[in-house]
Amino acid sequence: NHIEPFSATCLNIAEDHLDWHGSFEAYRLSKERIYHGTKVACIYNLEDTATEQMVQSATVQDGARAIGFGLGTPKPSNVGYVDEFLVDRAFLDQRADSALEIASLEDFNGLGVLTPHLLSNIAAATALARSFGVPPAACREALRNFRVSSHRIELVLEHGGVRYINDSKATNAHAATASLSSFESVVWILGGQLKGVDISGLIAKFAKRLRSAVVIGANRKEILEHFARLAPAVSVTEVADGENIMERAVELARSSAVSGDVVLLAPAAASMDQFESYQDRGMKFKEAVVKIVGGTIA
Repeated sequence: NHIEPFSATCLNIAEDHLDWHGSFEAYRLSKERIYHGTKVACIYNLEDTATEQMVQSATVQDGARAIGFGLGTPKPSNVGYVDEFLVDRAFLDQRADSALEIASLEDFNGLGVLTPHLLSNIAAATALARSFGVPPAACREALRNFRVSSHRIELVLEHGGVRYINDSKATNAHAATASLSSFESVVWILGGQLKGVDISGLIAKFAKRLRSAVVIGANRKEILEHFARLAPAVSVTEVADGENIMERAVELARSSAVSGDVVLLAPAAASMDQFESYQDRGMKFKEAVVKIVGGTIA
C-alpha cells in the first residue's frame, strides 16, 4: 500500500477500467498514488495536464522535482525535442540556458512505426533514466538497441500500397487515439469489451479519417449505434460471433482499403470476450493478414 519511488511517471490518464474502479475519479486517484513519496523526480506529460495536476497533488519527499516531457522544444526542467534531436533540459546544472543532446531520430530506426505516442514515451523513459544519473551516451545506446514489443502499433506488412498495423494492445479509447492520430486514412478494426467506457467521442473525433470500419466483439451493438449517430457517412460492417472472427474482419478490411490506406487493428476494448488475451487477438490478426493478403511480414 505504500512505496517511495526514486522517480515516477504517469504517461497519461483517460477513462479505463471503470467496471473495476466504479468511477473515473477513483481510477485517477489510484494512478495518482504512484507519485506519493517520490524522492527525486515526479515526471509528467506536458500534453496531458491531468498528469501535472496529479504531481501537484502528490505528497513527495523534500527536494523532489516536477519534470515535464513532451514532443515540443523543452523549457528548463523538461525533456523534449529540438528539430531531429531528443534533448534534456532537466538534469544538468546549466539548464536555464543550455541542453544536453541525448539522441537523434536516426537512433530510433529500429523502433518500427515512429508515432507521436512512441516519441512521447521515449522522452518519458529518458527523463526517468536521466533522473537516476544515466549518462546521455548510455541513454542513446539503449534507445538504439531497444525494440518495441509486439501488438503495439506494429507494422505487419505492406501490400499494394496498404499498410497493415497491429495495435491490439490498444485496449482503451486513449490508446486507440494514439494509433488513429498517427495515420491519415484508416480502415479501422475495433471492438471487444468496452469495460464500461463510452467511446462515442473517439468515433466522432476520427470519423473524417476513416475510409471504413469493421466492428467485432461483445459490445458491437453499442459501437454500431455510435457510428450511426455520429459518423453516418462512414461505411461500417459487423462481424458476428462465430469461427474465424479475425479472418473475416481482415477480409472485410482488405476489400475496402486502397493504396495509401492503413488497415488498423486498434480495438479500443479488451479482448477476453472473443480471444484469450490481447496478444492472442494480435497474433490472429497477423496470421489473418498473411493468409488473406499475402506478402512478407515486416
